[in-house]
Amino acid sequence: MPLPIREGELVAMLALVQALHALAIDAMLPALGVMSRELAVTDPNQRQLVIGMFLLGLGLGSLVPGVLADRYGRKPVLLASIGAYVVLALASALVTSIEALIAIRLAQGIVSSGLSVIPSAIIRDRFSGDRMAKLQSLIGVIFMVVPMIAPSIGQAIMLVADWRWIFGLMALLGVVMAGWITLRLPETLHAEYRQNVHFKTIFINMSASLTDRAASGYVLGGALMLGAGWGYIQSSQQLVAEHFGAGPAFPLIFGAMALGMAGANFTNSRIVERFGARRVSHAAMLTYLALSLLHLAVALGGNETLWQFVTIQTVTMMMMGFVGANFGSISLQPFARIAGAASSAQAFVKLVLASLIGWAVGQSYNETALPFLLALLASGLLTLLLVLWSEHGQLFRRLSPPGALRDVPLA
Repeated sequence: MPLPIREGELVAMLALVQALHALAIDAMLPALGVMSRELAVTDPNQRQLVIGMFLLGLGLGSLVPGVLADRYGRKPVLLASIGAYVVLALASALVTSIEALIAIRLAQGIVSSGLSVIPSAIIRDRFSGDRMAKLQSLIGVIFMVVPMIAPSIGQAIMLVADWRWIFGLMALLGVVMAGWITLRLPETLHAEYRQNVHFKTIFINMSASLTDRAASGYVLGGALMLGAGWGYIQSSQQLVAEHFGAGPAFPLIFGAMALGMAGANFTNSRIVERFGARRVSHAAMLTYLALSLLHLAVALGGNETLWQFVTIQTVTMMMMGFVGANFGSISLQPFARIAGAASSAQAFVKLVLASLIGWAVGQSYNETALPFLLALLASGLLTLLLVLWSEHGQLFRRLSPPGALRDVPLA
């Protein structure tokens, strides 16, 4: 039996579980050019699908693990997701065509989607309110270390070995995480909250988590901002390394921008219990919108430099960091007794929508930053409208005290 796990170790464990997905995305970025040449890719934008299909798979698969975790427990479903991640990482290393790689990456995203869904349910099992938002932010700080270093890891691997060994590293780290979870993670699902796997129960629980007005605006708004961010990730190698001429410095620049997001998550963890998740995220959302307008104006002015782009985009990504953990906590707050199903349903909507937006933004790359910057502005405006709808037109409200929180009934 695992020993009781301390809060710090739990936060680190769940962050590194989620970071397996970040590694599967960001370590690929420096390899996309070499990969596309070796696999005879003719369309320059097709290389983005190695990332885009993985992200789409995360969304498509996310309906299942939360439901299973509400019935069988968090730990066994999480371990099964890691096992699938490892197997398909190894399969990716053996491909001989871009079509096969894209298909395997889609499948890997689907079957390993529990790595994104289950940690949120585990946190909701043990915490609520602004405390939950604080821990989500701490998870974000550790999680963001991987995007900071993953491109450099991928580039370092290619200096001494074939790009296929990036997938080998993914598999190895998956095995390490599975061992840690097996030895140390206790089951967090309360026995009285276990749900039967019946279609009616699943439908009612998931519908409740998506139709609740207080939650749905945050789910959709989070998806829009995440989609714009994913559009940047998918086109970043072309945009930063090629269009703005960063070249070999691209992994370092990407890592520095991720460091900004990590700083935002750390700052959020320090202030969210004092000011509240709504106040912090609403301020960040409005700042994100203002920065999007500024960045578009700079780009339309002509001759935008690499450092102008990096500076404004880094601060914009920091605002995404403030928004992400807080929006997720606010949208899950009403659903303690069906946290797994709620996390799955909300992740499904958020990740599928974000992946489709990210794909559209990435594929619209035309050797300029304008399509991406227009997507940032549009996502900010629509998110503001959605949050205003969820909040009945009132921003900056404080979350109710934990004792006053409502919860949906068991189905």
